[in-house]
Amino acid sequence: MTASDPSVLLQVEDLRVWFDTPTEVVRAVDGMNLTIRRGETVCLVGESGCGKSVTGLALMRLIDPPGRIQEGSRVTFEGNDLLGLSEKQMERIRGNDIAMVFQEPMSSLNPVQTVGAQIVEAVRLHQDVSRKAARAQAEEALALVGMPSPKERMGNYPHEMSGGMRQRVVIAMAIVCRPKLLIADEPTTALDVTVQAQIMELLERLQDEFGMSLLHITHDLGVVAETADRVAVAYGGRVVEEGSAAEIYGHPQHPYTEALLRSIPVLGMTHTQHPLSVIRGMVPGGAHWPSGCRFAPRCDYSFDLCAEYPPMVDLSSGQSAACWLCESGPRSLTTLPTAGLADV
Repeated sequence: MTASDPSVLLQVEDLRVWFDTPTEVVRAVDGMNLTIRRGETVCLVGESGCGKSVTGLALMRLIDPPGRIQEGSRVTFEGNDLLGLSEKQMERIRGNDIAMVFQEPMSSLNPVQTVGAQIVEAVRLHQDVSRKAARAQAEEALALVGMPSPKERMGNYPHEMSGGMRQRVVIAMAIVCRPKLLIADEPTTALDVTVQAQIMELLERLQDEFGMSLLHITHDLGVVAETADRVAVAYGGRVVEEGSAAEIYGHPQHPYTEALLRSIPVLGMTHTQHPLSVIRGMVPGGAHWPSGCRFAPRCDYSFDLCAEYPPMVDLSSGQSAACWLCESGPRSLTTLPTAGLADV
């Protein structure tokens, strides 16, 4: 699948985002490859420190010094190389064709402006409309995200709203210009389970209504089990396994994916029926990636060949995984009890 394929909206090739510190270089994203098709939901999952959020910021060209996007990285959106555009050209795309919902709504909303003023500003920045028309669009966006009494809420400040309502405001601001791609970075973090479900249903409904693509960045495989078309599992600043949601959840091929799934509680099963496992150790961090397979120091299956980084292997099922164990074809694993994954 290439960026010339009309079904492809965004193509990320060998994306590398490094951060210079006084003592070392942190390779936060180090060879990320990702494809997003039109109207598709792709979930980028993995532990904290795997480069997921930095990838989202890089797609928006929001990496500030001491961070830098390395030469050789390529991000193509509708045939345009985003990394080759001027800042002025990128401003016309950012927030209009590609929008982002950031992790923490309180940090992405201006505390001294009403939420209505902030959404109106987003409209007028990208569309040549009057303030009155922009305000009408802002009210409509709040109504679309299920905000009660949207006209009255336009005059509220962020601190006057609950966490779930603030998250709806952030989503309204992101979708008000009808983007073709929405990047949602941990959109349900710090929300209770009921509100998490509402936000996920909201994103799914908006996607169907607008026909937009969705890149959902999360650490929680349980949250995305029923919403993803494809899942990309990130570790060590790059994708280590990719495939349809059914393939990833039913037949994980990379040991890291398998370990993540084994650590999720399953509703209706006791600890004896489905003992929760723990991935030993920690993500080493972008300044200390192992020279070979980056998961090898934490992997239960590692062997001598893991001293070299494995290529991404295309499997017959349509899955792909970067693991030497997959060189001879799909691995045979004991079926994981993924039905009824708990949203925790």
